[in-house]
Amino acid sequence: MPEQKPLTILCVTSYEKGQEFIRTSKAMGCRVLLLTVEKLKDGDWPRECLDGIFTMPEDLPLQGLIYSVSYIGRSQRIDRIVALDEFDMENVSALREHLRIPGMGLTTVRYFRDKLSMRARAKEAGIAVPEFVPVLNYDDLREYMARVPPPWLLKPRSQASGIGMKKIHSPDELWPWLDQLGDQQSFYLLEHFVPGTVYHVDSIASEREVVFAEAHKYGTPPLTTSHQGGVFTTSTLPPDAPEYTELLVLNQKVLGELGFVRGVTHAEFLKADSDGKFYFIEVAARVGGAFISDVIEAATGINLWREWARLEVGAGRESYQLPPHRREYAAVILSLAKQEHPDTSAYNDPELLQHISKYHHAGLILKAASSARLQELIISYAERFQQDFLATQPVPDKPTF
Repeated sequence: MPEQKPLTILCVTSYEKGQEFIRTSKAMGCRVLLLTVEKLKDGDWPRECLDGIFTMPEDLPLQGLIYSVSYIGRSQRIDRIVALDEFDMENVSALREHLRIPGMGLTTVRYFRDKLSMRARAKEAGIAVPEFVPVLNYDDLREYMARVPPPWLLKPRSQASGIGMKKIHSPDELWPWLDQLGDQQSFYLLEHFVPGTVYHVDSIASEREVVFAEAHKYGTPPLTTSHQGGVFTTSTLPPDAPEYTELLVLNQKVLGELGFVRGVTHAEFLKADSDGKFYFIEVAARVGGAFISDVIEAATGINLWREWARLEVGAGRESYQLPPHRREYAAVILSLAKQEHPDTSAYNDPELLQHISKYHHAGLILKAASSARLQELIISYAERFQQDFLATQPVPDKPTF
């Protein structure tokens, strides 16, 4: 039999992330190419694992991206294209369809990028979501605001981390914002703001089956920390927590109804203060940001970037086997810092696993044998962070590279 040629994987990203995906793909015998924005050409990439680095301008339109990747394809046989960051997912799906390369196409990826698409599909499937309306027909907007009590969130359909969101308290507040948006209005939705506790479930799925899922509980909801400032925390939810099983079942239903086949996901759910019900907020077909992957690896030994690479490389060639993993508890504590390079050396409990080094950010990864001990540390450290480091800045209207 002829020798099987190694797969060539093109990784596309506008952010500096996914290094472990690159390393794992290379270790599995793949040729790995990287296409990133020009300012990240000299970033912290594992160059020993890359068979080529290509650059593109920021905000390159899709047509230009198709031209660029097609040009690369003249000399490089491309077998897989992977978006390492959420903001590149739609363009990469369009590339796959144009070049007829296996992977998630545009129709499916909309369910994991477009907040309107994912909400509409979830609602059709009987999954509870906050009341919403597309920003399109003004009569529909008026009817919605008369029926659903404020406040509401004006949300971009394809952003993340609270970027571009506005909290609206009355109809008179909405119309000036829509005037500012102009022709961009239809790229937004209006959603009921539901106070509550926010959770996330991070998963690995293979051939439509969720083979690994970890539930976590945020401290202050991410929307609050991004818009009002504060210390961001998230931690492993213990299996005996009353919410644990319900979250995993709900996560499985969401991924099934949205047609997810294989890869990693980050889904967010809200437990409402008013009725105690869980509401689906959003899901992305990517590794969670804000060091969530580090928390999962600390608690379980599972590296989501590594497993994502194994799924991509093995798709259609070999069945996926989840590696052995453990059950411990981990958390991240993170905040904007007034210092350029904050000194966190005074935080030195035995449960401290990692100091996060990031410009104008203070952060720690913690690991403990019990959830009770972890929560004790989170409360203590979050209070100290507010005194030692905390700074605030307005949330941007669009992502910064």
